[in-house]
Amino acid sequence: MAPLPRRAAAGTALLTGIALFAAVLPPGVAGAAPGAAPGTASVTPRAGALPAYLAPAEQRRLLQEATADREATAARLGLGSKERLVPRSVLKDADGTLHTRYERTYDGLPVLGGDLVVHTAPAGGLKGVDKATKARISVPSTSPARKAGSAQALSLGAAKAAGTEGAAIGRAPRKVVWAASGKPVLAWETVVKGTQADGTPSELHVVTDATTGAELNRREAIRNALGTAADKSTSDKARDTGKGTRAEARGVGHSRYSGQVDLGTSRFGTLYNMTDSARGGHRTYDLMNAGDFNGGGGRLLTDTDNVWGDGTSASRQTDAVDAAYGAQVTWDYLTDVHKRYGVRNDGDGASSKVHYYNNYRGAYWKDGCFCVVYGDGGTTPYTSIDMAAHEFAAGLVANTTNFGYYGESSGIGEATKDIFAAGVEFYADNPHDRGDYLTGEKVDYGGLNYRHRQMDRPSKQIRGTDYWHPRISSGENGTYTSGPATHWFYLVSEGDGPKTINGVSYDSPTHDGLPVTPIGRAAAERIWYRALTVYMTSTTNYLGARAATLAATADLYGASSPTYRKVEEAWGAVNVGVRPGGSPRPVGPSFENTSNYPIPDDTSPADSPITVTGVPGNAPTILVVDTNIADAGQRMELVAPDGSTYPLVSGFALENGPSIATTGVDASAETANGTWKLRVRGWGYNVGRYIDSWKLTF
Repeated sequence: MAPLPRRAAAGTALLTGIALFAAVLPPGVAGAAPGAAPGTASVTPRAGALPAYLAPAEQRRLLQEATADREATAARLGLGSKERLVPRSVLKDADGTLHTRYERTYDGLPVLGGDLVVHTAPAGGLKGVDKATKARISVPSTSPARKAGSAQALSLGAAKAAGTEGAAIGRAPRKVVWAASGKPVLAWETVVKGTQADGTPSELHVVTDATTGAELNRREAIRNALGTAADKSTSDKARDTGKGTRAEARGVGHSRYSGQVDLGTSRFGTLYNMTDSARGGHRTYDLMNAGDFNGGGGRLLTDTDNVWGDGTSASRQTDAVDAAYGAQVTWDYLTDVHKRYGVRNDGDGASSKVHYYNNYRGAYWKDGCFCVVYGDGGTTPYTSIDMAAHEFAAGLVANTTNFGYYGESSGIGEATKDIFAAGVEFYADNPHDRGDYLTGEKVDYGGLNYRHRQMDRPSKQIRGTDYWHPRISSGENGTYTSGPATHWFYLVSEGDGPKTINGVSYDSPTHDGLPVTPIGRAAAERIWYRALTVYMTSTTNYLGARAATLAATADLYGASSPTYRKVEEAWGAVNVGVRPGGSPRPVGPSFENTSNYPIPDDTSPADSPITVTGVPGNAPTILVVDTNIADAGQRMELVAPDGSTYPLVSGFALENGPSIATTGVDASAETANGTWKLRVRGWGYNVGRYIDSWKLTF
């Protein structure tokens, strides 16, 4: 069998002929590089700012040095006497610059939102620091007024309100300092385990104020398929059993989505198994449709002839082939393009586990097992290239910024997974699954062929928005909040307007109607990776993401370069900051209906009207719709004066509270004046539920 073509290692091409001392370089004109948008010249990064390979042993040595020097580092940063630094990871640039990521403790307590990244020059001098919070870490006392039991009870109630089945305390409340928002306070963090409504395991982290008892934050650490996150991990890789010597092998796989592929496997005695020794020992397991494996378990896939699967569900190996192949191309992408040895950069290839539960629709990253878990799906599993890459990117997020899923950081985290899902799919260059800016397009979700993400226009999916608006982080919907970042990535890679790429048609708008000149996907990927791993922290919001990508662009291409200006333009096009020389968009008038409208007990709609007058011309590209519904989970849409409808994001409700949400709608095709309606449909069990109020802001 002829192997599929592999991309050449990016680092070799990028380093050829580049002056190491150059601070600002013009874009190259030698022709379009891989990942360059049609009609754009390649842009050559400064060699010294490119990531350097760090072997696992070197990574450990640098972490040991950072640990030994942490008191001196804390003193240089001016931290308080009760603060301690805990090194998590180190990255190194080609010019020798180090970027060391730390967690913080205060008087021995973990500080949530206290992480920071220290940048050290090759000669050892401090170049700068990026902190998750600018607040001084201090609390009046570490003795809580509220006991652990009250935090535990509130957390269990929060989990049940979120629909967690079998909610039980997974980790007893621990004292922490909450610093992710506002003034640092003493708090309790409790982890509640159970099962989410769709069958995904639940690890709900609930943070409560240790003085007032108020809930400060909650985040789900395991998110199905297109919204995963995780916390600190240990690997649970099973030990091989039996006698004999393991040898690296090369297998042939017949996949569901990617055709016939080469697989990295191993031979152990008389059997082959799905252990990819060339890629960090990645292993693929069959969970045998078990529903609760507590992060471990499963059978390592074995075979007698090293030919795996048949491309259909008739063979249980088929889904394992797709999962292993997705892990393989993700590993190759990270090493070739970003000089990273796996998601944790320690040489560990993680693992994949297929056939979770019965007909489970989705996939998720679980840091407790350092693995990706796949169900069998409604009709097909989530094992396509981009879905595998998306979930491994969740592991990358967990082991870099570890976004706290507070405020806008949830969207930045979700967008990161989509960005690298697209990057890996283009990199794989598989003729059966060509690269595109759609995530999950191969997945037949319940027979609907539902495209979960469309980067050129995120609002095409029900839970997406094209542009940033001030209340984008209302609720707990990272999928919705990710829209502006994925839209930025598409625009900066390919530009605005209609085009066809690999047979897929796109037509990307901008919020101000102005064009965006692209820099090419390869440059956009380099910029996002450096921004993520070097400058972003657990609390990064959209303005922070903009600043991080501009800092990364300045490092790679120069702050005076055309590339820098184009990155700024793309952010302005999604309403994050302004374009060079531009001014902020003015906020228009608001109209509100505060009358209650009952939601019928069947599935017929309730309409609440707002009559708009005195607004000239058409509605804006970001018409902000605030909704307050007495109960979560309703289906909502905005009805324009001419009858056109726009789907709205559903809200997030605290226990026994209203469902509150904000959606930014591109209504620029509609006349502003006239009667607009909020239309809400229930699910046929709506006794006592009603539209409380809603508001339009032009």
